[in-house]
Amino acid sequence: MTGTDDGTKAGTRGPARASGPRVPAPWVRTRLRAAPAAALALALLVALTAALAAAFPRAVDRYEDAGLRRTLDDASPRRTTVQFFAPRPDLELSLGEGENALREAALRKGYDAVLAAVDKPLVADRAQSSYGVRTSDPTDASDSFLARPSGLPPRVALVAQNALGAHSRAASGRLPRATDPVTATTSEVEAAVTTETARTLHIKVGSVIHVPGLERAPLAVRITGIVAPREPDGAYWMSTPLIREPSLIQLPSDGGTYWIGALLLAPDAGPVLLGTPGKPERYWQVAPDTSGPTAHDVSGLASAVAALESGPGLARIRERVDPLTDATTDLDEVLSSFTELRSGIAPLVAVAAFGAGTVAAVVVLMASGLAAERRRGELALVRARGGSLPGVLGRLLAETAVVAVPAGALGLGAALLAVPHARLSSAVAAALAVTVLACVALPVRAAFAHRAVRVHGGREDIASVRPSRRRTVAELTVLVLATAAVAALRRGGTDDAGSSGGSGDQLVALAPVLVGVIAALVLVRLYPFPLRRLAGPAGRLRGVVAPLSLARAGRTSASTALPLLALLTALTTAAFGGSVLAGVHTARDHAALLATGADARIEATHALPTALPGRIRDTRGVREAVPVSVAYRAQARRGSGTAGETAALVGVEPGPYGQLSRELDLGGFPARTLRATGPGRGSGSGSGSGSGSGKAVVPAIASPSLADRFGTAPFSVQLEDDSKVTVRIAAVRDVTPAVTDLDFLVVDREALTRRAARPTALLLTGGHLDGAALRRAAGGGVDVRLRAEVRTAYVHSPLQSGAERIYTTAVAAGAGYAVLALLLALVRAAPERSALLARLRTMGLTRAQGRRLLVLESLPQALLAAVGGALTGWAAIRLLAPGLDLTAIAVAGRPAPGGTARLRTDALSLLVPSLAVLVVATGVALAQAWWTGRRGSVRELRAGDGR
Repeated sequence: MTGTDDGTKAGTRGPARASGPRVPAPWVRTRLRAAPAAALALALLVALTAALAAAFPRAVDRYEDAGLRRTLDDASPRRTTVQFFAPRPDLELSLGEGENALREAALRKGYDAVLAAVDKPLVADRAQSSYGVRTSDPTDASDSFLARPSGLPPRVALVAQNALGAHSRAASGRLPRATDPVTATTSEVEAAVTTETARTLHIKVGSVIHVPGLERAPLAVRITGIVAPREPDGAYWMSTPLIREPSLIQLPSDGGTYWIGALLLAPDAGPVLLGTPGKPERYWQVAPDTSGPTAHDVSGLASAVAALESGPGLARIRERVDPLTDATTDLDEVLSSFTELRSGIAPLVAVAAFGAGTVAAVVVLMASGLAAERRRGELALVRARGGSLPGVLGRLLAETAVVAVPAGALGLGAALLAVPHARLSSAVAAALAVTVLACVALPVRAAFAHRAVRVHGGREDIASVRPSRRRTVAELTVLVLATAAVAALRRGGTDDAGSSGGSGDQLVALAPVLVGVIAALVLVRLYPFPLRRLAGPAGRLRGVVAPLSLARAGRTSASTALPLLALLTALTTAAFGGSVLAGVHTARDHAALLATGADARIEATHALPTALPGRIRDTRGVREAVPVSVAYRAQARRGSGTAGETAALVGVEPGPYGQLSRELDLGGFPARTLRATGPGRGSGSGSGSGSGSGKAVVPAIASPSLADRFGTAPFSVQLEDDSKVTVRIAAVRDVTPAVTDLDFLVVDREALTRRAARPTALLLTGGHLDGAALRRAAGGGVDVRLRAEVRTAYVHSPLQSGAERIYTTAVAAGAGYAVLALLLALVRAAPERSALLARLRTMGLTRAQGRRLLVLESLPQALLAAVGGALTGWAAIRLLAPGLDLTAIAVAGRPAPGGTARLRTDALSLLVPSLAVLVVATGVALAQAWWTGRRGSVRELRAGDGR
């Protein structure tokens, strides 16, 4: 027989193979071809996680940068501009040298020296910065044509500021000039005024204003033009608002008023100020560029401002300009307000970030665990045939890196495109961390599983595997860390955490996660015992589904800790985050309610028109309009010789006002509380039929401080119209709808005089109130405030809205990863469950019984996670609430009544995620049973199939 040594016939042999050693197929390529679906799933997981991780710090940078710009824009240029000023030149200089020091060339030289002293990241906005010379003490202008509100002459400041023509346009006339060299003895100079100054002071082109002289005749200032600012709100005009518009000053002694305005001289006319008694001073105003700084530059900005105010920068300016140069600015206070707001918000965002990050990391580890379990037999065989552990780990690292590194780069690129204009370093670091974790998770897992060479291992369910000493030590370590974090947060709060900026802050932010970790570890330890207790009674039931499902649930895989950890961490973070968001919204609603006293408020400083309540009630959306009269400066005193205490006296109709208070939960009371009994009771119907003599004793509802001072004995209250009423405190309430943050007394309007009882405010209730319609109905001279508008005003800074969006996204991402973790856990057990179901069907198990078996088997774990997650979330909120202050993110430091906003449990945030876990687990079990039933039992029962 002719043939080859391998038994094939020579005549049927195919093409001859090349001689030489056989080259094995590359490991990585072979593995990727063998399991393309697993590689694609890993790539998608890594890309998504890397994109979210990289986008998070960039999104935080974006909203923090926007918050800084909003803070700088809201602050007036007068506060943000750094102003340098120096007195008139040294008196030891000659008159000519002093005049030269006030000319534009010398001032320009000093301006260049000031700009050279500004250190980055503080950058000067040269277009809005300015310099010049001015009189620091405005002098009287006695010309008769100038406006005199109360007969007092106006005062004018002489200002010679650079670049007047570049920052204004001539409304009439022309800009002032200094054709001849101006000196201290010049008799007449030209000037311009702004349109607002001209209108207010009655100045026209050609007017001559005389300013007192110093040891010389008065200086004549001829107005050659009226100018309109090109950017009236820019720093050029608003750093010194007087040059744009005059200011009305009231004398504290007799109440007389007079105007102060500015006359804008030519930039080179500064020397003439030496001949006036106005105390001339040189100045240089550096307006910061508010478009360039970012939030991470705030500390550098604060240092640069401090250097200019009283540090090395000011020293350099004094050396080059004038030793007496001084500086002033409120920019440091503006930056400090931003830092305080960010410090109050950042820890709350960190809690959500750590929670979502932990769940994402657990899911990546579970994915690697699923891959390790799927390849357990393959790796054990490689080790048994002589493969070294480092070699196997290196190949696993290589094949994982081939998939994870491009996926991580793709996720990073997607994050950079989705969130542009932010720092790159933090995004790269976050994406790199995700990629490294994905690369090393499988090799590390395989290293622990295949340290020893073995082909067959023992059972690895909870019933057979006992926790090792190392695991016990690790769990105790986590317990200590969680306890320390919770104690630190309860003691110091997030405010201290945000301001200190150390590693302890990260531990505090991890506190909800650590609470979830501890709960997961405890539940994994305790989980089998109740199931084993139930297995006995279940065995006596008819049928095999219940006892079999309990037995299998009690002998589930020993690797249940990771899925349970992911679910509990996600549920805790979702409950915590949902409660934070609900608490923020509740705090805003409550603050807006206290500020308005109802759904809307119409108020005036005088009595409202009689027909106004009727017109308001007819407005669309208004359900009820409750009139009240409020005397904000009433004086309460006991006896004529005692000092009075200022309080707001509120006259109300007891029935409607009491009902309003009860509906809004703002110090509700029954109407009879304010009904006077005995002689002296008025008989009107809310119109104010009382005499105002103060003889009858009227019951009143008081604030706690007034109740502590006056007790229950009668005392007198004098109103602003000099009428008096004698009241006795009948009840005490912390709040009342009519007034906010003031001591108050609420009385029946019938006890007041007709004048005092006339309503000054209307408290409106109703749904979908139309602010425009209410303002049209109310007319002019009244203030209309809607609760919805006040609430919207509390969301002022992008720090608030951005942090809320980040928090919501982080909670949603954590919930998504938790669902993915649940799916991975079920997918890992799917082959075994499918095989079990196929075997049981050969023994007569129906499809309906199979569905019930899978649902009942997965239900204990899902129920454990759902109940444990709800309880853990509730416990975390209860433990951490005393240290959490939601005021910063709720109202952003704006004046808001109601005190500190604290974290409270939100029922929906606790129950909805837990119910979602049960629904998903049940749905996946039903889907698996349906899919297994379609495939049939033959394939599942083939011998030798790797599962």
